[in-house]
Amino acid sequence: MCPSEAARAVGGDEWRGEMDAARAAALRLVAAGDVDITQGGEVVDGASARGPIRIRRRA
Repeated sequence: MCPSEAARAVGGDEWRGEMDAARAAALRLVAAGDVDITQGGEVVDGASARGPIRIRRRA
């Protein structure tokens, strides 16, 4: 999923203001070992990733 999907669910029309929180939540899930952050289908370091990212459940 894209973090913007979570931001839209929480923020409605003002979803862009929730993007930092959505990315921060994704990083917490990575630290807990629950998900991976990907770009172009490859796992990346979410803390340094720039541009669109996706969150996927870790296998």
